[in-house]
Amino acid sequence: MLDTLTFGFLGGGNMATALIGGLIARGVPATSIRVVDPFEDARARLRRDHGVHASGTPDAAFGASDVLVLAVKPQQFRDAAASLAPYLADNLIVSVAAGIRLSDMQRWFGGHPRLVRAMPNTPALAGLGMTGLAAAPGLGERDRAVAGALAEAVGKCEWVEGDAQIDAVTAISGSGPAYVFYFIEAMEKAAAELGLSAAQGRALAVETFRGAAALAAQSAEPVSVLRERVTSKGGTTYAALTSMQAAGIGDAFVKAMHAAAARATEMGAEFGKD
Repeated sequence: MLDTLTFGFLGGGNMATALIGGLIARGVPATSIRVVDPFEDARARLRRDHGVHASGTPDAAFGASDVLVLAVKPQQFRDAAASLAPYLADNLIVSVAAGIRLSDMQRWFGGHPRLVRAMPNTPALAGLGMTGLAAAPGLGERDRAVAGALAEAVGKCEWVEGDAQIDAVTAISGSGPAYVFYFIEAMEKAAAELGLSAAQGRALAVETFRGAAALAAQSAEPVSVLRERVTSKGGTTYAALTSMQAAGIGDAFVKAMHAAAARATEMGAEFGKD
């Protein structure tokens, strides 16, 4: 499906680069991809690494792309949308900007109906991303299939309903890699304090997360059951988890994700103002 389409990326940063690489790996010709980015260094990198067409501003050829991916920062989105609006055709538009609401995009693009709001995460850079997708009302099945295939070029995806649920996705998986890195950092610190080398601590922490995630992915059982299986009463894991529970880490972690979701909603209101 993807190799018959043309793609335009507004913004050439890390997420755009990951998606471009994923598309090319799945058979989309580099000649079918155009990128607009204001920075010459980014344009040169994309031309060199992927062979795509890159320019500094949108034009009619860019606006004629079958699929437009808006990969700009939320605070830059409205200005970027204004620069693109004169060149829009009957495109499918996929936004990967955090907090930018579907209703605001439709307003800025003159009621354009073919819109998808996506929230990928940085493991897309390793081909292991998780992307949440929400469609504008009435989006057709083919457009949903195209948006899903685009997301799956760098990992997996999950469709949700509307802006509120995408804000939740932002809190869980969009920001989620930072939570994992935070715990890996803590495990590395503990390893050093317990006499292990930095290299040993990193390997032990990273491979433990990798293995636990793989086990959770392949198991049909709740993760609570998997946790209980390694938590013998009075054992070492029990001691660690009891300490975490006494410190309120579980509740604090859940509260943190509520804070992230609330901030995503605030960003939508902030950047969507007239």
